[in-house]
Amino acid sequence: MIRQSVIFDVGKVLFDWDLRHLFAKLIDDPAELEWFVGHVVTPEWHFQHDAGRPLAEMVPERKAEFPEHGALIDAYATRFNETIPGPVPGSLDLVARLDAGGVPLFAITNFGREFWEAFRPTQPVFDRFRDIIVSGTERLMKPDPAIYALATARFGIDPAGALFIDDNPANVAGAEAAGIAAHRFVDAAGLETELVTRGYLTG
Repeated sequence: MIRQSVIFDVGKVLFDWDLRHLFAKLIDDPAELEWFVGHVVTPEWHFQHDAGRPLAEMVPERKAEFPEHGALIDAYATRFNETIPGPVPGSLDLVARLDAGGVPLFAITNFGREFWEAFRPTQPVFDRFRDIIVSGTERLMKPDPAIYALATARFGIDPAGALFIDDNPANVAGAEAAGIAAHRFVDAAGLETELVTRGYLTG
């Protein structure tokens, strides 16, 4: 059993993510952009893919509902990586430092299976992780208690020696309820302080 480990979220912890990063390239009017991400390709609709629903079901259904926006809905499916503009400042450096110090690294991410398969190969930082649980593959999403139980078993970790990092308060609370210490991510500086305080990094 792994006595000490760090478990990361991906979106908004390691990498920035927002549907607007893609659709601002395709919709010039700011008010129209906000309407589109609030009514058509919305985060809530997108989260169905995170939960395991295939794009082959979601996209035609949405295009039938909003036929005038068919091309934009197709762009969601084919250009999703453009919703992820780059790393959160400082986070990948912390991953590198933890890895260099021999700390076992894992991740639990709410991410659609198809989108993960397209995104993962573009980011060598994930080579530093021993295992990554992807919600769309497992059909389990944070903060479902089952995803933390799966992580504990599959990673082979002692929950008492693990630290889970996520930007979402509900996901943080879910980890804590599963007996895993958790840090609500705001920025890399705050996380670095937490990692040093808990002894995962030296200052």
